[in-house]
Amino acid sequence: MFLLLCTNTQAQQTLRRAFQPTNVVNKIPYGTNPQAGHYVQTKDAKIYYEVYGKGQPIVLLHGGLFGSIIEFADFIDQLKGKYQVIAISTRGHGKSELGTEPLTLEQRANDAMTVINAVTKDSVIVLGFSDGGYSAYKLGAMYSERVKKMIVIGAGEIRPGLREFNFTAKMAMEMDKLFWEQQLKLMPEPNRVEDLFTQVANCYNNVTVSKELLSTIKCPVLVMAGDNDGGNPVERVVSAARYIPNHQISIIPNTGHGCHNENFAAVWASIVPFLKN
Repeated sequence: MFLLLCTNTQAQQTLRRAFQPTNVVNKIPYGTNPQAGHYVQTKDAKIYYEVYGKGQPIVLLHGGLFGSIIEFADFIDQLKGKYQVIAISTRGHGKSELGTEPLTLEQRANDAMTVINAVTKDSVIVLGFSDGGYSAYKLGAMYSERVKKMIVIGAGEIRPGLREFNFTAKMAMEMDKLFWEQQLKLMPEPNRVEDLFTQVANCYNNVTVSKELLSTIKCPVLVMAGDNDGGNPVERVVSAARYIPNHQISIIPNTGHGCHNENFAAVWASIVPFLKN
């Protein structure tokens, strides 16, 4: 696998998701596709998103730090034939600006709603992974009239002190140098990558996602997790799901945090009947 170069044609040939084996080639450069890309201005940041297909809108919210639109490549491939897929780059990730205000879940929910309003006036389905899953919970609670269904992967109960977030940009780059070399080329403010890590840590070291929030979500929610998720253990994911009045639970065996990238077939098999109901 070659490193990402600056020309658009070369970028389309080499874009990769985090920890992706070098023998896997993504046919479409999700996350930097000029044929599908758009921007919307929020209060303090320009947010990048891509739109594919037509039909019932489904919003994709990727994970944090190692997250990017490209991590949802398999989902987009499957969904865009029947749905209007709205894939958002979270602020500070991919081609979205970080902005000037501290990161919060409420802010991310508002970012997502700004994008949704720019694309459609319809109610939407939301699919969020990890950080995107927590943003989805907040979005569903704040904008219940606009969220028809949600699928949340790898996002359990959380409160200050339950888990320490102290991950740094240096640590991340040592884990997947190729991914970060390409992402830094996409970022409008690559010099702020350490700021991004600090703000994400501050957000999650102080946030609470528990019964008070989750019990206010009115739409049906499919909560999913890998049974070997070390960061968001199954017990906390199931506990979160139980607080949601209309929930379903799917645990994917022999997978970790990114279960959708480890066993997409199993994840997709759980999602299809939920989408059809």
